[in-house]
Amino acid sequence: MLALSATTRSQFASIMRISGPLIVNYLAVAGMNLADIMMSGRLGADALAAVAVGSNTWMLAFSACLGLLMALSPIIARLYGAGDVRKIGRYARHGMYLGFGLGLLILLFGRPLAEVLLTTIGIDPEFRPLAVAYVRALLFGAPGILMFIALRFTVEGVGYTRPIMFTSLFSLACNVFLNYTLMFGNFGAPALGVEGCAWASAITMWVVWLALASYISVSPRLKELGVFTRLGQFRPQLLREIFTLGIPISITITAEVGLFAVVSVMIGTRGVDITAAHQIAISYASTMFMIPLALASATTVQVGHMLGAARNEEARIAGFAGIAMCAVFMAMSSLVLLVLRDQIIKLYTDDPVVTGIALSLLLVAAIFQIADGVQISAAAALRAFKDTRVPMAINVFAFWVVGFPLAYLATITYQLPADRIWAAFIAGLAVAAVLLTWRYNRLSRP
Repeated sequence: MLALSATTRSQFASIMRISGPLIVNYLAVAGMNLADIMMSGRLGADALAAVAVGSNTWMLAFSACLGLLMALSPIIARLYGAGDVRKIGRYARHGMYLGFGLGLLILLFGRPLAEVLLTTIGIDPEFRPLAVAYVRALLFGAPGILMFIALRFTVEGVGYTRPIMFTSLFSLACNVFLNYTLMFGNFGAPALGVEGCAWASAITMWVVWLALASYISVSPRLKELGVFTRLGQFRPQLLREIFTLGIPISITITAEVGLFAVVSVMIGTRGVDITAAHQIAISYASTMFMIPLALASATTVQVGHMLGAARNEEARIAGFAGIAMCAVFMAMSSLVLLVLRDQIIKLYTDDPVVTGIALSLLLVAAIFQIADGVQISAAAALRAFKDTRVPMAINVFAFWVVGFPLAYLATITYQLPADRIWAAFIAGLAVAAVLLTWRYNRLSRP
């Protein structure tokens, strides 16, 4: 028992070490979203609603690509745990090839389809042109951010996460500065409003890739991976491996993010006030979600390292340690939300109608946060075992068989208040949390 206790403490410590810089990274990413929302809110409710709908539309395509590239993390973690460092650079390069190709496809096809999609869905004409302009400008950053994601999962997979922290903090500062410059016309730039917010994000997406690529090129610790110094031949079999593992991950991630994004877009058909309130509440919930997301990423890496080193019992313990850490943090976040929800909303808006709706949504968010933390960490632990198909089926069932019909009935069919719409999130996340944890417990047994 004492040995098990010592092992458990060791796994907790390793996950915390890996996740520390990742927490900063995810909070910086959330900070960029927060800056976009808060700064666009100063332009009016229509601008806030346009950024909400536009960013969620982009997230559908981005999440699908993110999940595909996420396959790099467990592949590289297991290679690193086994001491097979020489292969890591090959996977990183092929991840960048894939990221650039996917980004180019999104740019070429997404721009002409943006207006058709938002019109077909029925987005309120009051702010639809702003949302279309936002999406069209933002998509220019797609190739850059997806190449960054490939490098980010490479660095994460070896457990050296500080470079990710540095580059993300730099990108946050860059994004806020460009927002200030392009949205409001400062430093002699034209005042582009919502479109300026999108251009700021697109430019930042390229800057953050260049920053991380430069760091990898000069870092003594990362040079040994040979990402840029040992350029080799194109290997289709590596792309096949990434696709085989990554497609189920992509569907898994898109199932959850897609539900939130589709509900956000559907809410956009209900008018400016409810859309703005929804974006405020989802912005806060997303910010708090960054901590368990970082812990989950670290869990994948640590479990992968243990499996690569053939330490299977420690891998099982590491997975449960990650799940427990996420659950505890989200319970604490829910308590903070219940106590401080009035003060939180005042950071975004003073509009009394929007405030009233947002208050009811944050109460629902306090309920679903714990289930959200458990399901994301359980799925992350399963990825390290390269178990991706069963989690895919679980997420599709939880979010689209359970959650989506409830959301559609509440939003479109019966036109219910916003908090009733969000009850669908509780149902989907709770089902996913229970089933994914059950799956991990069963799969990780010796």
